[in-house]
Amino acid sequence: MALAYPAPAWSRSRQAGLSFRHAVEADMPFLSRLYASTRMEELAVTDWSEAQKAAFLDMQFQAQHAHYVKHYPQADWLVVARAGQDIGRLYLERWPSQHRIIDIALLPAHRRKGHGRALLRDLIDEAWLSGKSASIHVEKNNPARRLYLELGFAVVEDKGVYDLMACAPPAGGGVRT
Repeated sequence: MALAYPAPAWSRSRQAGLSFRHAVEADMPFLSRLYASTRMEELAVTDWSEAQKAAFLDMQFQAQHAHYVKHYPQADWLVVARAGQDIGRLYLERWPSQHRIIDIALLPAHRRKGHGRALLRDLIDEAWLSGKSASIHVEKNNPARRLYLELGFAVVEDKGVYDLMACAPPAGGGVRT
């Protein structure tokens, strides 16, 4: 079932052909494959067999999932779809002070096509309309970091391998044009 969001939030995502539904247990294999797709480049330099890589990535996915569920109990766990195909995930928790983007990922074939930009702009708008900032932890070497900076995110805290980045609303609130 697709989710409906109030206008004007999420309008860019709709225009990009994206739809969203709550993740269910049956989505776990897809979500695990999606997670693995985000780590392939990193593991390409190892001399591990494909079976070892798969076992490692499954273990890491399970650990990440358990961590997210424990630390973000009120989150929306969404599967992102386009043209009837699951293409990504969006995990989002709305706190009183900010909207935390816990995780956003797209399959490799759907990256660098504007889908992530549209979705992030919608997430920023939704947060700003509530008078809140949007925030996300970003690995320092993540290629998407450039996009976050272009969209107005700034580093607010160095967390070692990650930076906490936030996009605060302008004085007086509002949305981006």
